[in-house]
Amino acid sequence: MADLTTDFVGIKSPNPFWLASAPPTDKEYNVVRAFKAGWGGVVWKTLGLDPHIVNVNGPRYGVVYGADRRVLGLNNIELITDRPLEVNLREIKQVKRDWPDRAMVVSLMVPCEEWAWKEILPKVEETGADGIELNFGCPHGMSERGMGSAVGQVPEYIEMVTRWCKQNTRMPVIVKLTPNITDIRFPARAAYAGGADAVSLINTVSSITSVNLDTMSPEPSIDGKGSHGGYCGPAVKPIALNMVAEIARDVETLDLPISGIGGITTWRDAAEFLALGAGTVQVCTAAMTYGFKIIDEMTRGLSDWMDGKGYASVADVVGRAVPNVTDWQYLNLNYVTKARIDQELCIKCGRCFAACEDTSHQAIWMKEGRVFEVNDAECVACNLCVDVCPVEGCITMEELAPGVTDPRTGRVIAAEYANWTTHPNNPAAKAAE
Repeated sequence: MADLTTDFVGIKSPNPFWLASAPPTDKEYNVVRAFKAGWGGVVWKTLGLDPHIVNVNGPRYGVVYGADRRVLGLNNIELITDRPLEVNLREIKQVKRDWPDRAMVVSLMVPCEEWAWKEILPKVEETGADGIELNFGCPHGMSERGMGSAVGQVPEYIEMVTRWCKQNTRMPVIVKLTPNITDIRFPARAAYAGGADAVSLINTVSSITSVNLDTMSPEPSIDGKGSHGGYCGPAVKPIALNMVAEIARDVETLDLPISGIGGITTWRDAAEFLALGAGTVQVCTAAMTYGFKIIDEMTRGLSDWMDGKGYASVADVVGRAVPNVTDWQYLNLNYVTKARIDQELCIKCGRCFAACEDTSHQAIWMKEGRVFEVNDAECVACNLCVDVCPVEGCITMEELAPGVTDPRTGRVIAAEYANWTTHPNNPAAKAAE
């Protein structure tokens, strides 16, 4: 059996699946249920010093549905914990005492002043928690008060606060980054410069999920008014994967550990984050949608996949895909494929034809009897037909062997691009000259 145990910046857990800082980690009752279910760790919902945090008493979540009301994205306008700090600290201490083998990280958000961090850090440290996560990502409510993403969008503030924390606690410091920024590498570099032990990302995306066309107010609506909130769930996974990869391959932060967050719903999602450089993964929306027992599928699926691939430990997976992430100009123009339709699997729905004829390259013929065939001379291998086909495996992309003439251009591929590493269009080759 594959070994799922992890050691993330000295924080040990029986598996890489942690619950993210969010409503599911707001109190002892929830966290204990999560640990009983098998979660490897939690990031306790964000604590602060303000005793007057008041959440709305109306709807806190907006949703984007897919087919069959499957939750694709969840928008929330909930603030940090509104429970007394002393109560949270007492519960954290008790849970860590009762579950010493699980990761216990505490999310923190206080004013961007050194005295505030000096005040809260010893209180958290006394609980025996394994580490802290600096919430520099929350895009609503607290950001208007100069915290959350208001800090995370200013690299200088990130570096400054991270350094304060490193100077005033023994605990590992994880910096949670906001995606509401143009280039995720800059805040990551700032956290690194401030001495962060790791970064976690992504926090939620600033969003309005829908508008009620009867009341003309954004959802969720509170007494006829709405506000932007934080968007999470499967819909943000592509954004999160890209940002994790950007940090993992950045030469200025190559050895910076990453905890991956964003739309992780299955073991496969988790494996993708691990492959792109994450050492642990954090889950929220999936647990809120399906309950804590989804951890069974996640751990079992990841373990079975690792066994099948011959990976003995989580560490064997971490970063495996990073060397294959590159900039567009380094892609191999010598690689040519064409679409192929399996007539045995085709259900003659015509979606591939409609998509290609109307919006792509008119590379699919519709013949008598609704038989669809690919016109190689026009096919540019864009993959749209594969994406819209409702039958998995019906349309595939077939690689042309070196030396084959490209029917679209009439050029012999091998002669035109004999060796991409030395081809004049390759920026790396130009640089070498």
